Amino acid sequence: MDPVIIVGAGPVGLTLALALARQEVPSVVLDEGPGEDEPRPARSVVLREDTTELVKRLTGMPLTAVGSPWAGWRSMRRKQVTYETSFDDTEPGPVHIAQHVLTGVLRAALVGEPLVEVVMESRLDSLAQEPSGVTAHTRGTRGTWWRGSYLVGCDGPRSTVRKLQDIRFPGRTAVERHAVAALRTELPRPGEALLHRMPPWRTSGPFAGEISARPLPDGVWRLDWLMPPGKELVTPELLLDRVRETLGGWAEGPTPPYELLDTGVHTVHHRLARRWRDGRVLLAGDAAHLLGALGTHGLDEGLRDVDNLAWKLALAWHHGPHEALLDSYQTERRAIVAARLRAADQALPLVRGGGGLRSYVPGAARGHDAFLVEGHLGQGTLGAPGVHTGSPLTPPPLEGEVPVGTPVGAPVTDVRVTAEDGTFVRLRGRLGRGALLVVLIAPGTGVWERRHWMSAGIMPRLASAVAALPQPAELLVAESYPGAAAHTVLLVRPDGHLVTALSGVRPASLYTAAETALGGPAPTETGVGAAGTDAGAETGAGTGAEAGAEVNAGTGAGSR
Repeated sequence: MDPVIIVGAGPVGLTLALALARQEVPSVVLDEGPGEDEPRPARSVVLREDTTELVKRLTGMPLTAVGSPWAGWRSMRRKQVTYETSFDDTEPGPVHIAQHVLTGVLRAALVGEPLVEVVMESRLDSLAQEPSGVTAHTRGTRGTWWRGSYLVGCDGPRSTVRKLQDIRFPGRTAVERHAVAALRTELPRPGEALLHRMPPWRTSGPFAGEISARPLPDGVWRLDWLMPPGKELVTPELLLDRVRETLGGWAEGPTPPYELLDTGVHTVHHRLARRWRDGRVLLAGDAAHLLGALGTHGLDEGLRDVDNLAWKLALAWHHGPHEALLDSYQTERRAIVAARLRAADQALPLVRGGGGLRSYVPGAARGHDAFLVEGHLGQGTLGAPGVHTGSPLTPPPLEGEVPVGTPVGAPVTDVRVTAEDGTFVRLRGRLGRGALLVVLIAPGTGVWERRHWMSAGIMPRLASAVAALPQPAELLVAESYPGAAAHTVLLVRPDGHLVTALSGVRPASLYTAAETALGGPAPTETGVGAAGTDAGAETGAGTGAEAGAEVNAGTGAGSR
């Protein structure tokens, strides 16, 4: 079968290539550039715990070794600390990393990977699809025709793939603008990120009301100054004045020594593609969505797109078309990103709008700061990993279904589990292999040898039920899980979202849940599922697209 064509060699495209390779799916990555990024410390990304773990799982490289994990976070308003927290190994904080460093880590992991071909200096200029595959043409030094099973556009905000498919990309332009500087200096609290609103030394003029500071390795910091609405020109002189003023204000004295490494202007747009799937062509990352106001970060969402899409694409590649499963990528991910955009759009007038009656409401300022904490730290509606509420992959009510500490459709907690070979591993470490995970909660098994508990109690019956599932599944055992009683059985998707929790071994319920999580019954030899499956796929695709379009309209986004 033909490889998957991935258009774009940024972090999202490279991560998708790795994720597919881990599931034995070949891909061709079309890189418009020369195969390396220009070092730009002012162009950096913040990754939360789940996306950091995804990159580590695929590359073997902990990003804490090449990025800067936050030691803590502080929010200030004038001279008052409004929120403060610290991070450690038990509760890790975000990791801040220059984008060219992240891309380098991903490229290094692809070196020698036989299932991935990265083709430099290749710009897509046309594509066509038919029921059996996709044909793409590139121009450049490697201009030629390419044949693929599927094509995924990871080619950024100006996506050629999206334009060739005539997919609208409505939204809002220049929601926020930030002046950015990367510099090497010493700040009062090393390793601690800071958001300072209305600093006491602020002067009149552009970008004086909100400043963020985020650490990078080797004593480098990225500073962002929020600019007021408009098109004020950021001159080098003005930016240097703000650097000296800010550093002196934080040091409460003369400006400390600093080395200016890089500058720029970061403009935030909010846009959402109307469709994320068009037959065998799909969109991911900035090609599908743009967001970033109030401290949120679009790359987090792009990597979550990859985690959601890769196992579904791999299943379709290995076993034939799974239309309902592929449709669920758009339904699940687009709904989550639309909700983020809606929440940010609703919060923006409150957080950014000064004056008026809002400024006299007790506690209003603290409530507004809480929105910013959520965005920067990846919490709440603005940043926490999404829950697939109402997903077509959610099974119907099942006999023996019980609640646990994780809602159905949410990412599972990363507990310690025992693998089938008797080794202790983390639950997240078993994700991304294309297999479902079945986790039995069995207190006390951690001190037994595997040969004892594999043949004891309910294990033989559970192992038999797992072997009969419609998709390969790995059986794991955990000493405990939040909110779960002994002998609870969890079914987990390959991307780590909970499908269901059952009390004891219930083969029929487990099979139904697994079949639903895979998009319904497997296709027949002709590539077409049962009539009921096809109807469900068509209904799900239409409902998801229309509902998503309606949600986007609710954000107040206009058509481009």
